[in-house]
Amino acid sequence: MNAEPQTPTLEHLPGYGGTQIAVHRLGEGRPVILLHGLSSSAQINWLRYGTAQKLADAGFEAIMIDQRVHGNSDAPSDAEAYPQDVLLLDMEAVIPALGIEQFDLVGYSMGSRVSVGLVARGLAPRRLVLGGMGLEGLLEWDRRRRFFLDALDRFDSTRPGERDYMAIQFMKTMKIDPDALRLLLLSMSDMGREILDKITMPTLVLCGEDDDDNGSPDALVAALPDAERGTIPGTHMSCITKPEFGDAIVDYLMA
Repeated sequence: MNAEPQTPTLEHLPGYGGTQIAVHRLGEGRPVILLHGLSSSAQINWLRYGTAQKLADAGFEAIMIDQRVHGNSDAPSDAEAYPQDVLLLDMEAVIPALGIEQFDLVGYSMGSRVSVGLVARGLAPRRLVLGGMGLEGLLEWDRRRRFFLDALDRFDSTRPGERDYMAIQFMKTMKIDPDALRLLLLSMSDMGREILDKITMPTLVLCGEDDDDNGSPDALVAALPDAERGTIPGTHMSCITKPEFGDAIVDYLMA
């Protein structure tokens, strides 16, 4: 185990249309690509609460990618920069440029949707972790998207105690451009149940015990060819802050 935390490196690689996508790397060893959730970043999902360091200490290289509109990546304002499934197009440009072959893939919430979409289009990680995701978050995305679009409509008017208040405060804390995020949300499409048959690698569906924001994780496990359920303390927002989150990912990838 390393005695002191390491410092991640940061580089930018071109995504779709030349949009600059930030890539943070920590550790040495078998690569693990990590994709964060909506309105979050590599810093929040993977670095701040120690998950990336735990991977590095276990002998992995954590490769954490900020999606467009998030973190240290660009947030273009032109609607033409957001064709359908632009996040998949970005990753299909960035991942081949990383210079890696075999790797594991870990997503959280939106990052899990991106991970499933990439695998359905041919990406072949050794193992897959779908964090903060249930079946409805994949197959009934429009309902969840409407929540966020409604929140953006109320970006400057929501009040404490209202359903979308915490989501909006998180967006503001993360300095998310609401106009760019709206374009990004509109570019994200629903998935058909048939794509789940393409997720053939061993998969961990990892959710907080009080998290049903993206639907039923148990139903997602049942719908995948080779999946198991992982349960950790917390809600959709809080479970990534728990040490059990990083521990569960490391334990699964070490198997």
